[in-house]
Amino acid sequence: MLASKSIGALSFADPAWDVSNAEFLGANQNSFYVGGQEITPNDLFFKPDGTKMYVIGQAGDDVNEYNLSTAWNISTASFLQLKSISAQETNPQGLFFKPDGTKMYIIGSTGQDVNEYDLSTAWDISTASFLQLFSVAAQESVPLGIFFKPDGTKMYVCGISSINNVNEYSLSTPWNVTTASFVQFFRVLPQTTNPTGIFFRDNGLQMYIISNASNAIWEYDLV
Repeated sequence: MLASKSIGALSFADPAWDVSNAEFLGANQNSFYVGGQEITPNDLFFKPDGTKMYVIGQAGDDVNEYNLSTAWNISTASFLQLKSISAQETNPQGLFFKPDGTKMYIIGSTGQDVNEYDLSTAWDISTASFLQLFSVAAQESVPLGIFFKPDGTKMYVCGISSINNVNEYSLSTPWNVTTASFVQFFRVLPQTTNPTGIFFRDNGLQMYIISNASNAIWEYDLV
């Protein structure tokens, strides 16, 4: 059911955030081929203003940066540059940026860790330099998904070796992965197994899990 809003005597449906309203506009308008840079793409991330897109995958072992001439319109994307991360991870799976673009995080199943990079110029991956890492192997040996709380004080990791868990970590220094400590896990059974990706609503009250076992997205309320 669509959420509704009222203004005076008028009432109308609000399509925002309601996937039932989604409409694909056609391959020429709303698709973008990344195979020229990465044939096994695993994750993507957008700059908050929609003018940059980043793609990571395990074939190139790198992060690919694209400019969008029209914000949020992927058909206007053009490849800009790449950043190799093979010295740290040869099977990268997940990608995340600090909201101001000065830090980048890569999670992968070879190192079983989260790799932190500093960007001397925000959102410019050519200026990224590896800083440090945090191992998640004690909780997950095949980590695939990563997400940070907007203030950088919490980190969440999911993967397919623990099969059913989302792992929560607290960071005593925001955005510094070496200060992370494991807090607890949440088991996604009996809904699904093999969680491969994780996302939170901006207020933290909803969590979304995608799974390659059920081919579905599961929504959880945090109450």
